[in-house]
Amino acid sequence: MSDHDKEKVPGDEPGEDVRPSGPGQMKNPPKEWDKADEESDESFPASDPPANY
Repeated sequence: MSDHDKEKVPGDEPGEDVRPSGPGQMKNPPKEWDKADEESDESFPASDPPANY
């Protein structure tokens, strides 16, 4: 099977499975978004929560 025939899977290419932070970058953004939401979103996929969360 050639590379052209392979099924495209999210995350195959570096960086394509991670979006920029913020509700403007989401497919379905929440109606409400506060500072804690923003800081949590910015820290993903890190394992540690934001320092002031």
